Amino acid sequence: MSAELRSRMREFVDGAVIPAEPVLIAGGERAAAALAELRAAAKARGLWALGHPAEVGGGGVPFLDFVYLNEIIGRSEFGQLAVGSVSMQDTLMLHRHGTEEQQARWIPPMVAGEVLPSVALTEPGVAGSDPTLIETRAELDGDTWVVNGHKWFTTGAAEAGYCTVFARTEPEETPPHGRISAIIVPAGTPGFEVLRAIPTMGHDPSDHYEVRLTDVRVPAANLLGARGRGFAVAQDRLGPGRIFHCMRWLGQAQRAYELLCERANTRYAHGSLLADKGEVHRYVAESAAQIHAARLMTLDAARAMDAGEDARVRIGLVKFWGARMLHDVVDRAIQVHGALGLTADTPLERMYRQARYARVYDGPDEVHRMSTARRLLRSPEAAPWR
Repeated sequence: MSAELRSRMREFVDGAVIPAEPVLIAGGERAAAALAELRAAAKARGLWALGHPAEVGGGGVPFLDFVYLNEIIGRSEFGQLAVGSVSMQDTLMLHRHGTEEQQARWIPPMVAGEVLPSVALTEPGVAGSDPTLIETRAELDGDTWVVNGHKWFTTGAAEAGYCTVFARTEPEETPPHGRISAIIVPAGTPGFEVLRAIPTMGHDPSDHYEVRLTDVRVPAANLLGARGRGFAVAQDRLGPGRIFHCMRWLGQAQRAYELLCERANTRYAHGSLLADKGEVHRYVAESAAQIHAARLMTLDAARAMDAGEDARVRIGLVKFWGARMLHDVVDRAIQVHGALGLTADTPLERMYRQARYARVYDGPDEVHRMSTARRLLRSPEAAPWR
């Protein structure tokens, strides 16, 4: 990874994106204008869509190199939107599984930042961590899929150009992981109804939506990947996505750590600076150790994936470890800031909410620990240090 490129990305995120956060958080027309300015600046500086494949109009930065960039992009929750990486998981999914027609229709506008994708996987009536329980159904009526179901936490559904809906298409006698298919539903399709933005931990409205599909009809050609292979399509999206999440969490944790140290070095209480107190020394040392350990684990998982190795154990380990690391570091930074840390005058309270989300989305901690432990018990030699 070019040190010069990383330096330019850091300068842009710290110098342009982070200062714009108060306006972006407020939303509305000013936020939209500010985001448009940031995107234009990113394109002008050669920082736009760097991780998208070159053959579809992206920057063509290799996967492992982009992982390093994502660490910097993650310093701001708006970094992905500002540099055009927010749609990468879906671009890569379409690039791998989509037909030529699907790729031509959706990938160029996603890479250009003109269209955002969404994915409808989680349902309110069944455990989202177990996709074999999906109740949404899609049936073929001639050359048309008819989809009926109820989804929620469909991120970005109200603004997206299309939604990839995961639905049950195969009979009960089919093995559980072969019953689900992925189907592309363009925005505005009759019967695709966005019910509400779901309030989450102080985010009201949020960008997570509840969606109902009632006799939604789309062409049979909108099937993404092979019929009954939706689970494999989802995993191909979630695998690299979890690495990207973990690197962005590192960016957030590093920023929280910097705020912790700055506060400790300037805040005076009970006869000395906070930086002179033993408990704060523990906060600093443990935060640095956790960040460093999570970073090495994440980079190792990315290296294995980039080399075409089976990286499932590494990804499972770093998914729950990285989420806990982020939570712990932000929590300590809030504690050192005292009452100020609970306010919106610093980014820490928003970071704390994001850290709590991290332990649930793309698979809760418990599922990753369970599935990883099972793999290791079956094959102890799969441990990442072997």
